[in-house]
Amino acid sequence: MARHKVLLTHQAMKDWQLLSPRLRQRFERLVRDVLEETPWLGKRLVGELKGSLSLRLSYQDRIVYSINEHMHTVYVERARTHYGE
Repeated sequence: MARHKVLLTHQAMKDWQLLSPRLRQRFERLVRDVLEETPWLGKRLVGELKGSLSLRLSYQDRIVYSINEHMHTVYVERARTHYGE
């Protein structure tokens, strides 16, 4: 099984910079252990985010991403709270 390349959008990069050091470590571990290897394990989203998946970083924060299977690429769209700022 091929590894997926993970790319962060501009917004996801800004979100990552705002995470605490502990959540940054968890983010990096999830990218390495889940998104690169088995990205389809995330929860499928509905509504405005239909077509994207999510993984939990903490109770409030999650990683929202989409997968391009043809190019073996994962696009991280957000890496922050979904409950409002």
